[in-house]
Amino acid sequence: MDERRDKSRHRVLKAGTIEFGGGAIDCTVRNYSEAGAALDVTSPLGIPDQFTLFVPADGTHLPCHVVWRKEKRIGVKFD
Repeated sequence: MDERRDKSRHRVLKAGTIEFGGGAIDCTVRNYSEAGAALDVTSPLGIPDQFTLFVPADGTHLPCHVVWRKEKRIGVKFD
């Protein structure tokens, strides 16, 4: 499979929270790079195109936008 990303991603398994408009949805960060990440979610329904990803283990709040959506995974690019 050809890699189409500008930056290579590293596999991780970290808890995260998708934060938006006063709401929050738990997720799992599956892979990560300087440019973006893949997130596992229970359902992508109701997740807006732009949100802040909070990763408690790192103490980071990352503004991002959705690049792609699949059944239970979304790909995001950091803003």
